[in-house]
Amino acid sequence: MSKHIGLYPCVRVEGGRSGAVSQAGAVLLVETVRKSGLDTAISAALAPWRKPRTVHDPGKILLDVALAVALGGDCLADIGMLRAEPDVFGPVASDPTVSRLVDALAAAGPKALTAIRSARAEVRSRVWELAGADGPAADGQVTVDIDGVLILAHSEKQDATATWKKTFGHHPLLAFVDHGPAGSGEPVAALLRPGNAGSNTATDHIETTRLALAQLPRHLRRGRQTLIRTDSAGGTHAFLDWLSRPGRWLSYSVGMTITDAIHQAVLKIPKKAWTPAYDAGGTERPGAWVAEITDMPDLSTWPKGMRLVVRKERPHPGAQLRFTDLHGLRLTCFATNTKGGQLADLELRHRRRARCEDRIRGARDTGLRNLPLHDTAQNQIWLEIVSLALDLLAWMPMLALTSQTRRWEPKKLRLRIFSAAAQLVTTSRRRWLRFTTRWPWTDEITRASDRLNALPSPG
Repeated sequence: MSKHIGLYPCVRVEGGRSGAVSQAGAVLLVETVRKSGLDTAISAALAPWRKPRTVHDPGKILLDVALAVALGGDCLADIGMLRAEPDVFGPVASDPTVSRLVDALAAAGPKALTAIRSARAEVRSRVWELAGADGPAADGQVTVDIDGVLILAHSEKQDATATWKKTFGHHPLLAFVDHGPAGSGEPVAALLRPGNAGSNTATDHIETTRLALAQLPRHLRRGRQTLIRTDSAGGTHAFLDWLSRPGRWLSYSVGMTITDAIHQAVLKIPKKAWTPAYDAGGTERPGAWVAEITDMPDLSTWPKGMRLVVRKERPHPGAQLRFTDLHGLRLTCFATNTKGGQLADLELRHRRRARCEDRIRGARDTGLRNLPLHDTAQNQIWLEIVSLALDLLAWMPMLALTSQTRRWEPKKLRLRIFSAAAQLVTTSRRRWLRFTTRWPWTDEITRASDRLNALPSPG
């Protein structure tokens, strides 16, 4: 008679052994740091904060925290997962040392933020060059999406206030470079704001755009080849005037609120002026149409060359109609200064701004679920750490992964790539990480490692 042992095999557990490395797939992030030159750039940028006779380099400390966040950590103490694997991550500072560095950088204010951001911008240009045809500006064009995000606070943190959604916390503005349908995206600006900050504050949108442009290669910081996309929060006179200022000449695609003037203009559009809209795949979408109304409302106070495009569509099941919607059809509107192109193409380009929501979801899963520190200056440093982590999570797939794997979001990368364990073996004075063949994504890890190793080293 066979004895019932349950649905799973019985496995004994003991500690005290060595040789196995947990989170071994994170070696791809470490190699990305090395090949991009991020380690030397951050180390040089934070050299003024290195005290004499200190053991740990401030740049290494900050990168270690960013690596811990990229692996799923959400506070400074999670750097302990790196400290447990010195053969992969090297010597890691203690928790008090990490806290002292964050306090010192927070006390330095804009000086420290400028140093970190300058290093990121320098490395970003190198990574895009290494990526070649896979880079986000390979065709000479680049798109920057700006959107706000609410971060809840469960304690009395500095600048945590009531938000417009009747919650309590902060309301930062984020900007991401769109990698297109074949990739993800990378952060280029993170402006920390109180929870009661307005959604359509033009000065905040201008400052976020300034920070984002400073992260781009120099030739992309002005000119029509750089497109700024926002939702209707960016549809203000001051922001569009700033984007269109002579000498800057940026392209924009900005959502607009359906005002009474726009609504009345839509009512006057002849039926033959409506053309079919496109779905996400670029084919005609049944029940959706677009039209241009630039010549109908008075746009004399708006920037010269601005065009208004409206879309009407049958609402999706369960969608709630608004007061401004027309005859049961939902209306949306956006402004752009792009002169050519089919209306359906321009509208589809604007609607692809929704990919920014995916980037925000990934950011929430990468240290942005909450702000773990108390002071605003400290949490601004935390935002820079989160941005570093998201940079690595975007650069590694861009340089090392292909096909659908390049589109994996942070949670999937952690589950399938970074969480893989390996055996550490030393042969011929070289250390090797040997991944088990039973892990379904071992081939992805090894191929990605080979691609990273084939890249030229910085300098």
